[in-house]
Amino acid sequence: MLVLTRRAGQAIRIGNGIEIQVVRVEGDRVVLGIVAPRDVAIVRSELIAEVGAEVGQAAAGRSQVLGLLRPRR
Repeated sequence: MLVLTRRAGQAIRIGNGIEIQVVRVEGDRVVLGIVAPRDVAIVRSELIAEVGAEVGQAAAGRSQVLGLLRPRR
C-alpha cells in the first residue's frame, strides 16, 4: 500500500486517465473528487463487501429452498 499526504486542492494520478483530488478536509473527514474514464467503475469498497455478504446469504437461502424441493427417496 502506498500512503501519501495531500492537502486540499492537491491530487494524485493513477495511470493515464485517473485523477483523485482532495476537495476539502472537514475535521476527520476527507472529501475526494475522482476524474476517470466512463468505462472505469468507481465503487466504495464497503459497498462491495456489503453486496458480497448479501449475495452469499441469498445463495445459502437458495440452496435451502432447492433442498426442500428435491424429491425424497
